Amino acid sequence: MDTWQVIFLGWLEGLTEYLPVSSTGHLLLVERLLGVSSPGRTFEVLIQLGAILALLTVYSAKLLQLARDLPRDPKTQRFVLAVLIAFLPAAVIGAAAHDIIKNVLFESPVIICLSLVIGGIVLLIVDRMNFSPRYHDVMDIPPSTALIIGFCQCLAMIPGVSRSGSTIVGGMLVGADKRTAAEFSFFLAMPTMSGAFAYDLYKNWSVLGVGDVQHIVLGFLAAFVTGVIVVRYALDFIASRGLSFFGWWRLLVGGIGLGALAVLH
Repeated sequence: MDTWQVIFLGWLEGLTEYLPVSSTGHLLLVERLLGVSSPGRTFEVLIQLGAILALLTVYSAKLLQLARDLPRDPKTQRFVLAVLIAFLPAAVIGAAAHDIIKNVLFESPVIICLSLVIGGIVLLIVDRMNFSPRYHDVMDIPPSTALIIGFCQCLAMIPGVSRSGSTIVGGMLVGADKRTAAEFSFFLAMPTMSGAFAYDLYKNWSVLGVGDVQHIVLGFLAAFVTGVIVVRYALDFIASRGLSFFGWWRLLVGGIGLGALAVLH
């Protein structure tokens, strides 16, 4: 990949990771458009470290507060337990299905485009539903409810579905308001994306060359910059504007992708 392509893909990762539009789906489609790829599809996963660190940077004060309160505050202990329980389904299923995800699903632009379209329709429907939220604070989500959100997150193993989209919709369906569902998605992203990064690095370290590592570092930096910006403003946007914008965007991208595949094969 050329340097500008690496920077652009890293920028795209940071821009889309925490929005319900599927960062992986966008990356894979753009790479196909540009005619580039990475060994073992590692670049697409490993540059997520930039988005992870962006989230940790923006949430550093909250994370430090959680760390201080964890030894003595039952509410904090229950919340941390809820996040860890929500993480477990993706950890188990993701490790078991890793090869299928990377070697089959990642290589099917039709699946990606269809997932974008179907996910867009789901977002538009959910955004128009009248909910009666029970949870208005992310700390109030109980472990049993978090587990349901965790299983919803597993849908995002299909590229194009969106990890943030599946967890936000799952959170809303089990009683969280839009902002709370999005914030829980942020917290759940920390162990999920860190685990995916570590496992993919372990599985594919041997296929990476010096040039690949340089690309990953550069993509990581670009993802970090845009990730910080998105994390700072995504919650307010979703809380005030809802999910319909992202639903229409998914329909546009998925529709264009399906059209291009039909015309250009």
